[in-house]
Amino acid sequence: MKLLQNFIGGELCAPVSSAYLDVYNPASGQVYAKVPDSDKRDVDAACAAAEKAFPQWAATSVDERSRILSRIADLIEARHEELAQAESLDNGKPLWLARKVDIPRASSNFRFFSHAITQFASAAHEMTDAINYTLRQPLGVVGTISPWNLPLYLFTWKVAPAIAAGNTVIAKPSEVTPMTAYLLSEICREARLPPGVLNIVHGEGPKVGSELTKHPLVKAISFTGSTRVGREIATVAAPMFKKISLEMGGKNPNIIFADCNYGKMLDTTLRSSFANQGQICLCGSRIFVEASIYKQFKADFVTRTKAVKVGPPTDPESKLGAIVSRAHYEKILSHIELAKEEGGIILCGGEAVFPNGYERGWYISPTIIEGLDVDCRTNQEEIFGPVVTIMPFENESQVLTLANSSEYGLSCTLWTENLSRAKRMARNIHAGIVWINTWLLRDLRTPFGGVKNSGVGREGGFEALRFFTEPKNVCIQFENS
Repeated sequence: MKLLQNFIGGELCAPVSSAYLDVYNPASGQVYAKVPDSDKRDVDAACAAAEKAFPQWAATSVDERSRILSRIADLIEARHEELAQAESLDNGKPLWLARKVDIPRASSNFRFFSHAITQFASAAHEMTDAINYTLRQPLGVVGTISPWNLPLYLFTWKVAPAIAAGNTVIAKPSEVTPMTAYLLSEICREARLPPGVLNIVHGEGPKVGSELTKHPLVKAISFTGSTRVGREIATVAAPMFKKISLEMGGKNPNIIFADCNYGKMLDTTLRSSFANQGQICLCGSRIFVEASIYKQFKADFVTRTKAVKVGPPTDPESKLGAIVSRAHYEKILSHIELAKEEGGIILCGGEAVFPNGYERGWYISPTIIEGLDVDCRTNQEEIFGPVVTIMPFENESQVLTLANSSEYGLSCTLWTENLSRAKRMARNIHAGIVWINTWLLRDLRTPFGGVKNSGVGREGGFEALRFFTEPKNVCIQFENS
């Protein structure tokens, strides 16, 4: 039984309460570790350590900060297999996926921002008798709250730019999937990150996340998670005039026109529907197909989906692993029952799976549902599981209305070989990200985030460095000779 610890002031330490929460292996449904059940006292200690470390870290040269972030990236790469094994065990995702995506991206996040901070430039504006220049200075102590679906991937996505910019950080990983954040604390010590620059406080949202959000020393909150929790954070943080970045839910449309590259589209749609058990905020859960190819698409998509193997994460043949927790497993199954009540037809899947030897784990077959209205709960609420709906459309105008009929606006995937149509649709879709003839193709330099109930602010590239810094204008007047 692994006993995890908080990371405060450069030291691994037990929670003040000495209380711990169970950590489950989703593949087997069994407890395999304990994580600190931290509270206000731990948050206070972390904030004090971060405040103490801030002046020296902010004064550390950009080159030195860059070198430390690069060392962290190197150490993540050196421990690639250990981290992948831990991520798969903790989250339930296939091991091959953690090896291919999650851990390389975590390393890339540190590598990218180690370079980006050396290229982060400010503006200058010349007047007749003066010059203005802008300083970008770190905020101070900042808080990051990351989710359970891509644990190390998204944890590092926030931490790396925050410390690169010269801030000190209190980071709260999900208590459901804490293992790789705990291992990162070991890596940071080995990389000689100064004590107090990164502090990791484990525990539940109401006891850690809420205390972090309202703590007077914390100048900004960067959050990824549900719209409900994001709204609660904004309610607390806004009156305190904290900076907030909220990356929240999605109900993303996947729009397929008849002139698409059909083979590529079908392969990618299978992935964009069910990758990571559908537990990615960018998955295309509402699939709209032009009527002339709808019948063919439905037959092919169902056939391909039925062939997807659901099984234990360590099986290299498993394309889908286990759902992250019992609570989320039950939520997804309840949404499938709701879809039936709303008149949906289950074309495939829609049921729990019990792999041999892993009968107590939490597995659900990939599910395709047809025959639902666009405004029903199944098509409006984020399910965040291996569940998609399909619906035909007649023309561009109709599908644009259907795609935008959601309170969310995170991403959209569009399949067409018509460049003019692609440009029109991309301009008019309510989404922060539009992929045309691809999905989840990411350049870390680009802004990431959503509109409507999907988010406030942007992450990624210089947008992240701007968020974690405060602009200060300096005006110098000089004599004309």
